[in-house]
Amino acid sequence: MDKQMHVRIVPMTADHLDEVAELERICFSAPWSRNMLAEELDNALSAMLVALDDSGRVVGYAGVQVILDEGYITNVAVRPECRRQGIAGKLLDVFLNFAQGNKLAFLTLEVRASNEAAIILYGRHGFRGVGRRRNYYEHPREDAIIMTREFAYGTADSDT
Repeated sequence: MDKQMHVRIVPMTADHLDEVAELERICFSAPWSRNMLAEELDNALSAMLVALDDSGRVVGYAGVQVILDEGYITNVAVRPECRRQGIAGKLLDVFLNFAQGNKLAFLTLEVRASNEAAIILYGRHGFRGVGRRRNYYEHPREDAIIMTREFAYGTADSDT
């Protein structure tokens, strides 16, 4: 990682939709549309965060869906010129703190098998490869690595 960029992590609002939709187009070969992002904002099971630089510009964002005690990280994206400055890690830290505070059993996500930088980042945050989804991605067609971070709370009815 290079230098740390100063960012504020705040809940995403409708005011951020245009910038986040642009970030999706820049970062992903199959980007979520502005409408899909707006629907996610209205989804009671979803939480979306943005990372704002000192000028208030969206430089990164991440989303999670929580179903019962399971968390599914849907997207993590950082502007290419702002990568390797700790932004994705700060977004992940908020979700990890949320997961622990709300006693989630785990957080899980999919990542392109070729995205070594992301795989290393997730590994540094305690995620481990637990499986593979064949041909999960298109443009280009590629497998996804399923990475999960489990949380143990030592409850009597736990299987661990």
